[in-house]
Amino acid sequence: MSAIALHDILEDFEPAAPTGRGPRRRDHLRVVRPGETAAAVQPADEGRLTITRRGRLTVTLAATTLVALTVMAAAGLLPAAADGGETVVVQPGQTLSQIAVTELPELPLDRAIVQLQLTNNLNSLDIQAGTTLEIPGN
Repeated sequence: MSAIALHDILEDFEPAAPTGRGPRRRDHLRVVRPGETAAAVQPADEGRLTITRRGRLTVTLAATTLVALTVMAAAGLLPAAADGGETVVVQPGQTLSQIAVTELPELPLDRAIVQLQLTNNLNSLDIQAGTTLEIPGN
């Protein structure tokens, strides 16, 4: 049996090439020794990875995205991850106004107090010692 005849036999067991892409090329013609059967001949590509055009595009897009995100992170363009915020435990004798002045110095006192009340679901200025208050981020 000739190598071309064996290739034609093996081709019957392989899926046909998609139509519209031109003629199917004959890959890896091999010399077949007398007495060898098609099942005994191993394809030369076995174990070798081949990547399709779509696979190369996917790898390229993934690598490009990774590089772009790395550059953006290095430039500080990505938002910082929310870490749950800072908390303060109310000490005996401490007032909400004192905590607002200490923890939110960039805000006017009235706005700082309102921010603390909204963040901690407080409906008054009274707080108990030992209460844990979350400090709002800006």
